[in-house]
Parts: sequence; C-alpha cells; structure tokens
Amino acid sequence: MNLTKDDKRVMLIIARRAVENNLGIGEPIKIDTFNFPILKERCGAFVTLTKNRQLRGCIGYILSNDFLYETIHDAAIQASSRDPRFSPVKKNELKDIKLEISLLSVPFKMNSYDDIIVGTHGLIVSENGRRGLLLPQVPIEHNMDKDEYLSSLCLKAGLSPNLWKEKVLNIEMFTATVFNEEELGI
Repeated sequence: MNLTKDDKRVMLIIARRAVENNLGIGEPIKIDTFNFPILKERCGAFVTLTKNRQLRGCIGYILSNDFLYETIHDAAIQASSRDPRFSPVKKNELKDIKLEISLLSVPFKMNSYDDIIVGTHGLIVSENGRRGLLLPQVPIEHNMDKDEYLSSLCLKAGLSPNLWKEKVLNIEMFTATVFNEEELGI
C-alpha cells in the first residue's frame, strides 16, 4: 500500500481517538475521506497497543468489508477493551500507551515452509478446528528464526509447537504495511 506520512498520521489519530472516546474522553473525530481517500479502501487491519514497549492489546480483522477508517476505529476499541489476554485500558494509562497499525494484504496460500520470509510474511494457521495468527513484525520483535516463528504460530492456535514439523499445515500468508505513533512523532 502506498501511504503518505499524512495518511498514516490520520489513521493513528483515528485509532487514538477511538480508544479515548471509548473511555469517555476527547472529542469525536471527523473523518475526512475527501482529502484522505485511502480511508474508504477496504482491507484487513490490526491495531496493537503497547505500554513501556510491552504488548497491552492487539486485535484486528484479516479481511474487512467496512471502510478502512471503520475497521481501524473498531480494532482500536477492541484492542483496548476486549483483548482477552489483558484487562481493559484505563484512563490513567493512556499517556503511556503507544499505538501501531498493521494494514494487511489479502491472505494467500502457503505451498511450502520455504515460501515463508521471516519479517515479511504474517501467518495464519487453520488446523484441527483451531486458528492462530501472527503479524509479520512479531518474529522480528522477538528475534525468532523461521522454526521459532512456526512453533509460536502453532502455540497461538493451541496446537503442539512441533506439529508443523510433522506435516505441512494449512497456512496462509500475508504482508502488512506497519506504522506507529513513535516513528511519526505522535
């Protein structure tokens, strides 16, 4: 996706305001799709919240039929208040919370583990009625090699971490355009 710095900034503002509004503070944002037509695109998006560089929430949508601004808005609220791994974000935490957005390509089938490029491909495993997803930045942030990445993906789906070694799993890959408040100075 070709995004300008201003496109990224407005998306991060939408996400930040969604979290604030969900906590009952801040003014609702007016969406400017005239100057930012990218906001009317449709694609999957995840919003990740960190606090002191530690994960504080991450939820999103692999695919979305909604406009991008709606997908980002909803994912930000979900990540801040409904990620089952964390308690909801509180008002007094907002100053320490940093936001990151990942805009996803349409997933495509992996044919071989050799297809996976760590740091480029996000992965979705669907196996034995279970499903797990890891964004492409996860293995980089945790210094994982491909083996560790695949084991972590299996664990995320509630599967044996070595299942991928026993057979070629049903895995889809995707790429993502990732940007955050820190890199934009927000």
